[in-house]
Amino acid sequence: MNCLIVDDNKIARTVLKHLVTGLDFLNLLGECENIIEASNYLNQHKVDLILLDVEMPKISGLDFLKSKPNHPLVILITSKPDYALEAFEYNVVDFILKPVKEDRFLKAIFRAKETYDSANQQVNFEKDFFFVKEKGKSTKLKVDDILYVQAMGDYVSIFCANKKFTIHHTLSAIEKELPLSKFMRIHRSYIVALDKIDSLEEGTVYVYQTAIPVGDSQKPALLQKLNLL
Repeated sequence: MNCLIVDDNKIARTVLKHLVTGLDFLNLLGECENIIEASNYLNQHKVDLILLDVEMPKISGLDFLKSKPNHPLVILITSKPDYALEAFEYNVVDFILKPVKEDRFLKAIFRAKETYDSANQQVNFEKDFFFVKEKGKSTKLKVDDILYVQAMGDYVSIFCANKKFTIHHTLSAIEKELPLSKFMRIHRSYIVALDKIDSLEEGTVYVYQTAIPVGDSQKPALLQKLNLL
């Protein structure tokens, strides 16, 4: 898994580099001091995971995520917990506070690795079902079994009651293949199966006890589709 460190603090980069090089499944491609340098690097190299600082001169890590919705997997690293809520709006894998502790770092890295490994799957769309290819084996996934789909940068996760598939795909591409009568994109990062929605509260729907945000622009259409009385 190709990794890039982006942090304006040299000591912080040194700490992260030490942690990264201790894991054989991570390949540290390089390190950047700012977002402009990182953007140029991304244009020339295939990066699977970015260890991204939030507070940097001129352009912050969050500004970068806003400008690049289809970014690689990202683990945000910062000294301020206040950024956590906003960070997850941009589908980051995890959020780590400085100073970075090894056990917390490993937890985040293995979460990223799980997403990356399962993203080697391929999906073929066929009428009322998908074939999801994972580790050489194709598994039939019925459309009616899908609860919701979540975007995670360059990946999407398809959630079923007892299974999750993560693939290298865009949410827009998935949306085009799902039947409009059964599914709706209710947020820039989520598509839900309408008949799997258990309840609606303020700007949130609940699917199998999972809270999923509803975008302001999508709310009127959702209420209409749900035949709200």
